Amino acid sequence: MSSCLKIFSYCDELVDEFEKVISCPKKEKSSVYYTGVDLGTAYVVLAVLDENKKPVAGAYRRASVVKDGMVVDYMGAIKIVRELKNEIEEKLDAKLVYAAAALPPGTTSLDSGAIKHVVQGAGFELTALLDEPTAANAVLKISDGAIVDVGGGTTGISILKDSKVIYVADEPTGGTHFSLVIAGAYKMPFEEADTYKRDEKNHKELTPVIKPVVDKVSSIINTHIKNHDVSEVYLVGGTCCFNNIEEMIENYIKIPTIKPKNPLFVTPLGIALNCTQEIME
Repeated sequence: MSSCLKIFSYCDELVDEFEKVISCPKKEKSSVYYTGVDLGTAYVVLAVLDENKKPVAGAYRRASVVKDGMVVDYMGAIKIVRELKNEIEEKLDAKLVYAAAALPPGTTSLDSGAIKHVVQGAGFELTALLDEPTAANAVLKISDGAIVDVGGGTTGISILKDSKVIYVADEPTGGTHFSLVIAGAYKMPFEEADTYKRDEKNHKELTPVIKPVVDKVSSIINTHIKNHDVSEVYLVGGTCCFNNIEEMIENYIKIPTIKPKNPLFVTPLGIALNCTQEIME
C-alpha cells in the first residue's frame, strides 16, 4: 500500500484538488485557462487548469452521447459541452478559449473528426487531441508498464517503455456491460442497474455478478500485453471505481495491478495538462 501511495502521490493530490474546485472554483484571475474535455460513455467531464496548470474549476454530467468510444449523438454532445463550458465561465467570471480532448486509442482515423467538431462546436479552440491512456499518464507519470483505461464502453490500453508509448489498443467492454449483467441478474431496468452499480455499499454483493465482465476486461488486457514486457498494470477510468476491481484483474492476469484513489478524474486532468495555446489546424 505504501508503495502504491508513493507512485500515485502527485496523481492523488491533483485529483483531490480538482474535486475541491468542482464545488468551490478558484476565482483568482489567470492569464490563460486550459480545459480538458473528456467525452466518456457515462460522463462528460470538463477540467480547467490555470496558467500554472493547477486545477481551478470543473464540471461533469451523466450522458449517453458516446457509445463504445464513438460519438453517437453529435448535437447532444455539443450541447452538453457548451452548457458545462458556460457554467464554469460563469463561476470563474472568465472566458474559456483553449481545450484539449481525447479518444480511445486506435480510433483516431474513425472518430477524431467528430471529437474535434464537438469541442469546436461548443466554442473552444482545439489545441490537442490524444488517446485517453496516454493523456492519463500526464497525471500518473508512469515510465514503464501498461495503463488501462476502463471506461463505460471500452477498455483502452497504452503500453509504455522508458516513458514512451510503444503500443495502443482499444476493445469494447466496460461499465455499460457491468450494468447489463446486473440488470439481467436482478431483473431491473438498465438505468436502475446502472445506479445500483454506482453505490459503493452494493459492490461486495455485486462482485460475483460482474466477475464475468471483469474477466473479459482481464482477458483483453492479457491479449494485448502478452508480447510485451509488462511488469505492472495501472488502472484508470470511471469503471475502475468499483471496489477491488484491481485485485480481481490481478488474480486473472497474474501481474501487479494498482489504481489511484479516484480513477474517474485522472484522464480529464491529463487531457487538460496536454492543453496548450497552439491551435490545431
